[in-house]
Amino acid sequence: MSVQIILVFVLNFIISIIGTLAYSVRLVGVRTGKIAVSFALFNILMLVSRIAITFQVPILTKYVEKTSGGGDLLTIFNAIIIISGVATVFGALLIPTFQRILCKGVESFSADRSLSKLILHSFSKAGIRYMKECVSVPSRENVRHLTHTKLPKKIIACNLAAVALLTVGSLAPIYAGVIEPDLRATCITLASIVNGIATILMTVFIDPQLSIMTDDVIDGKCTEEEFRLCVVGLVGSKTLGTFASIVLLIPFSYLIVIAANII
Repeated sequence: MSVQIILVFVLNFIISIIGTLAYSVRLVGVRTGKIAVSFALFNILMLVSRIAITFQVPILTKYVEKTSGGGDLLTIFNAIIIISGVATVFGALLIPTFQRILCKGVESFSADRSLSKLILHSFSKAGIRYMKECVSVPSRENVRHLTHTKLPKKIIACNLAAVALLTVGSLAPIYAGVIEPDLRATCITLASIVNGIATILMTVFIDPQLSIMTDDVIDGKCTEEEFRLCVVGLVGSKTLGTFASIVLLIPFSYLIVIAANII
């Protein structure tokens, strides 16, 4: 296996973990009462994810351009999706620990109002000791309660579809270029269509409802426990959506080839 593909796997793992941890940020905001600060600090982590995405796509595209053999490439693409799914599960296991660390970060930043001081403290002996104390595993009760709790099924279904589209949206255009090498550049530019549909689902159906639920928790109309179970359901749907994208890879690749030929 080439160094390029190993690097793609590592970057993809990082991207998927950060994307999963994002679901817990609203919980931290509700718990600390500082939603804006919670998102501001998490955006630093999201910056790492965006940088990883910036490098991942060109590296994978260059590898595909220099490699022949659709079967081997399909195996690599499927492996990328599987690694994304595994990283999502790993990120879900990290959520309780991450919540505690981010809560402390939000409280410290709100008190000191200095990002540099917060970063320095994080790498100090006291900071590292606190992070070790924050290590926790997800409660089984959360999973058990899912079967007895009325979850917003439409939001969870939309999240599953959006995650599946986003996952396949970054890979199908590249694989479509393998199917139709003469239209490789056109196929890659069509990634925005698939990602655009996923973005619409998130912007129109998911984010507004989550924002309303967040406000309801703050106003006392919804319990924090109900909101936490909703987040658990969303993380579960992200995991299923990631693995489901394996089934969508080939069909969407051919749809992109058809669209490229029509254009």
